[in-house]
Amino acid sequence: MSHDADATPDTPDTPGTLDTPGTPGTPGTDTTPHLDFEGTTPYEDYVQADVLTHLQHPLSDDPGEMVFLVTTQVMELWFTVIVHEWETAGRALREDRIPVAVDALKRSVRELEALNASWKPLGQLTPAQFNSYRAALGEGSGFQSAMYRRMEFLLGDKSASMLVPHRGAPRVHAELEKALQQPSLYDEVLALLARRGLPVPAEVLEREPGRKYEPSEAVEQVWAAIYGDPDAHAELVRLGEALTDVAELVWRWRNDHLVATRRAMGAKTGTGGSAGVAWLEKRARGQVFPELWTARSHV
Repeated sequence: MSHDADATPDTPDTPGTLDTPGTPGTPGTDTTPHLDFEGTTPYEDYVQADVLTHLQHPLSDDPGEMVFLVTTQVMELWFTVIVHEWETAGRALREDRIPVAVDALKRSVRELEALNASWKPLGQLTPAQFNSYRAALGEGSGFQSAMYRRMEFLLGDKSASMLVPHRGAPRVHAELEKALQQPSLYDEVLALLARRGLPVPAEVLEREPGRKYEPSEAVEQVWAAIYGDPDAHAELVRLGEALTDVAELVWRWRNDHLVATRRAMGAKTGTGGSAGVAWLEKRARGQVFPELWTARSHV
């Protein structure tokens, strides 16, 4: 797909010349792009660019708000893609298709890298710059993002209380409630390990899916055994490393969020009444897929 190909035809700009076909069956004989469409362009129909580029409605006169608004919207799009990848990986794991799951996880790693790069335009905001349009956010805060919450649920970080802000949006609330009650990505991983004959304890496998995942010493020992004999568990090691890549980038996302917030507003109360930096510090200390990290000390 080209955004900058030269669309200037070599032939005169007269009716009938812009989309004159080349010799049938001879590829490349006509390099003139098709410019005349009865309605919207096929590109617009597919990408919906006109919709995307008219979703920005700044609420202040500060020119910096546009950057904040667009960057936040881009983050939401990346959340959507990553949720899709992790749900794809979860389905593949249920079907014992580890290569398909690993491919989805690897794609999500590249997407997480792009998501994390979204902090670049916001990472050096001074307090004065942020304050110039902060009031426009009102009670708005990133913790209210439904798609980010679905990401967190897929990572096993579940909390029914986080559905409360979305009670006024029935469709969003229903999607989140469904995600809360479904197995997380890590739940699917552990179920697969059990099907492979590894001693994942029943209390881990049978726990209520709507509860937050808590680390298990027995699961730690399972991962230590897998990593301790990579020849016997090569496929599971690849899965473990793909999950670790995801976990590392989620940790980096949380830390980049913390640093950007601390730089822009210090320790003040966050938007939406959140604890701001204090809440983000607590989030940054948490580990995703915890036993994949602690097991390494026993290999």
